[in-house]
Amino acid sequence: MEEEAEPPHEKHCDEELQSPTVLPWDRFSNWIHCCCVVTFDLELGQAMELIYPSHIKLTDKEKMNICYLSFPDSNSGCMGDTQFHFRIRQCPGRKAAVKAHNSYNRDCPVTLQSETAFYYGFVYFRQTKDRSIRRGYFQKSVVLISKLPFVALFSQLVSIVAPEYFDNGEPSLEAACHDIDQWPTPVPGDTLNLPIMGTVIQVRIPCRSDKVTGSTQKAPGTHTIPAHTILPSLHEVDIYSAFQSILPHVQLLWELVLIGEPVVVMAASPSVTSACVQALVNMIAPLRYCNDFRPYFTIHDSEFKEFTTRTQAPPPVILGVTNPFFAKTLQHWPHIIRIGEMGGFGSSPKALNKLKKAASLKTLDSKPGVYTQFKTFLSKDKMILKRLMKGATLKRPVEAQNAILRRHFLEMTQSFMIPLERYMASLMPLQRNISPHKGPPRLRPFDADEFLHTVEHSGPQLTSGIKGDWEGLYRRFFKCPNFEGWYYQRQREVNQKLQVLHMDALSNSNLTEWIEDKEEVEIVDLILRIKEKLKFASNNHTVVQGESVERLQKHLATIVQALPDDLQTVIKT
Repeated sequence: MEEEAEPPHEKHCDEELQSPTVLPWDRFSNWIHCCCVVTFDLELGQAMELIYPSHIKLTDKEKMNICYLSFPDSNSGCMGDTQFHFRIRQCPGRKAAVKAHNSYNRDCPVTLQSETAFYYGFVYFRQTKDRSIRRGYFQKSVVLISKLPFVALFSQLVSIVAPEYFDNGEPSLEAACHDIDQWPTPVPGDTLNLPIMGTVIQVRIPCRSDKVTGSTQKAPGTHTIPAHTILPSLHEVDIYSAFQSILPHVQLLWELVLIGEPVVVMAASPSVTSACVQALVNMIAPLRYCNDFRPYFTIHDSEFKEFTTRTQAPPPVILGVTNPFFAKTLQHWPHIIRIGEMGGFGSSPKALNKLKKAASLKTLDSKPGVYTQFKTFLSKDKMILKRLMKGATLKRPVEAQNAILRRHFLEMTQSFMIPLERYMASLMPLQRNISPHKGPPRLRPFDADEFLHTVEHSGPQLTSGIKGDWEGLYRRFFKCPNFEGWYYQRQREVNQKLQVLHMDALSNSNLTEWIEDKEEVEIVDLILRIKEKLKFASNNHTVVQGESVERLQKHLATIVQALPDDLQTVIKT
């Protein structure tokens, strides 16, 4: 029967269980670093009550940051259950990256790569009145710490694990962690069924080779059938709801994020700030946001002084804050987003589009809006706003509004990036110039002025109806880490492709004939070059054809045999 068929990944999981190389908690660490329980102690304030698995070590600074970020700010009065997420810097000199994350990073979209220097924390906080406690309130958080930016998945996961822990205590947390330790490795392209506490979460891990359309994921919501939850996305957040009160200015925000400007998001709840900051970071996908960002940030953070100093310009970071103290501390920041409660569509343009006097931003009661003097490079696309406003009037489902807005951002980003990709391709040497008897060809360096000369005739206007100073936007983009991150990634990919083409040329040439009239030193040089190629092939097996490797190995064996015995011995050692 179909129900009894064993999915491939489950079979793989069983094979892993039998393998002596898989240790307890190995598969757990592929997904989650640890689970923490943070409680309120009358003498200590927020304190770490539990870290599971118990062998996981966190530094004192990491523990302190997790504790302070695991509770909503005291002024927000969040009664009941509250969910949000944060991101903190990992202390230097810690354990190297998880081994499985290296192969995952190679094949996943760059926006979903495992973080080497940061942890994400996914929080489920409960606050209820309790007369048996001296303070009168039960206040506790369950937090999942991970290096993977799987916001939708881990938010769903903590919403299953935390209530069970609050009802049944530590044994339920142990049971949940043991369930996660049975999960298969996250492999891009795989659809996985992940059992957790009697239910199953089904999710697909995106792959770098996926065609990006913007319409494949309907929404970051969930579809539930008995004991089975299907997540339409691993990582996407509800961007429509996050931006609902500031929708007339989403294009301005897209430009600010694209060029890496400092932005602070102020709201009354960490649920709102974390959703909005994550939506900002995601709005330039498939381009990776390469600056720092903190979905929720408090005055107790170890980097508070670094981010709030007035002695220098604000750092290029996106901060989400809830404490009214920040309204005064960060009023010198150039771009401030004030988010009201999720609800009504937009606010009056006057309240949104003008930088208020400093005094008007001293409290979090300021009107929702974008407070900035930034002048956009591009004209506003009024069609997208009309479409969304019509959808709101017709009570179109949030999932559909979300898909429309995400598609809009994707098209803007693609229109901006296509000319850059086209120019990058022009920097590659012609394939006919790749010689097996010379070193691999190199990519020509990126010349910003040369690229800008192409914008007038083959720029974004070919795919976008939005008019404006695209050239000025590119100039600002070239000065920010988002460009550096993209260029470094593309440079790596193109150089890898050139290595593969050079390897193919080498494997297809008649090397036996070539060495007939060559000196020993030239032959040894060729042997070293082939060995280098074979090493490259073993490190990049996903992009190298097996036939090329086999031909090179045969060439190597033949060439070595043609050498004198004493030299053969040296070469083989």
